Amino acid sequence: MTVPAIAVTDPVGPDGAPLLVLGPSLGTSTILWEKAIPALAERYRVVAWDLPGHGASSPARESFSVADLADAVAEAGRGLGADRILYAGVSLGGAVGQELCLRHPDLVRAAAIIASGAQIGDPQAWHDRAAQVRDQSTSSLITGSAQRWFAPDSVAREPELSGRLLHALQDADDESYALCCEALAGHDVRTRLGEIPMPVLAVWGEHDGVAPEAKAVEIAEHVRDGRTARVAGAAHLPPAEQPEATAALLRDFFDGVDERTGA
Repeated sequence: MTVPAIAVTDPVGPDGAPLLVLGPSLGTSTILWEKAIPALAERYRVVAWDLPGHGASSPARESFSVADLADAVAEAGRGLGADRILYAGVSLGGAVGQELCLRHPDLVRAAAIIASGAQIGDPQAWHDRAAQVRDQSTSSLITGSAQRWFAPDSVAREPELSGRLLHALQDADDESYALCCEALAGHDVRTRLGEIPMPVLAVWGEHDGVAPEAKAVEIAEHVRDGRTARVAGAAHLPPAEQPEATAALLRDFFDGVDERTGA
């Protein structure tokens, strides 16, 4: 396997501020974070990245793992001149965050794992979804994804952003999406959480049926320095559904990192 190509946005925020890297959920793009970024960019130098075949990233044609994606993120962070980074990722982006902590502990100062888990879903279900997308395209996922992604009031509250996120799913490269599903089928770091040394915030959305509270608690209880937080009024995409609340949680968490670590 080779390190997959990922596109990274240009940094926004103060020069010299800590670099904060934001990761996407499967089927989304950097659009997921755009309403939360202004508040985060007041304190951090912020970039967001796209999964292979999503958003601005080139399509993938070879299999990759969640660990391979973590290596790509680490490469991107170091390419921006950062010796240390802060990281926040949603769902698949959160799975990448856990691998990033395991594989690049010298790089990651702290990580927020949002709407994710040390293992997510059933491996066979991921393989089935990959087969569905190869056969019927990502368009076949729109209705189910809308139901999973958004809390009852989210679409009414953010209709334009919700629509753009669903268009991002429809526009995603089918093969790349399928390969992401297969990467998630192989994601399981439950027995390795105790190796993660840096502070971790595990966040869940109040209405999330994909990665509910128990997934966040599992992470927080098994890493060496973990805590949990809930985003009210959100399901599986808290940064889009509740951008102000999500940004506030991240700012409070990351601002306390130096105090907890003595850095």
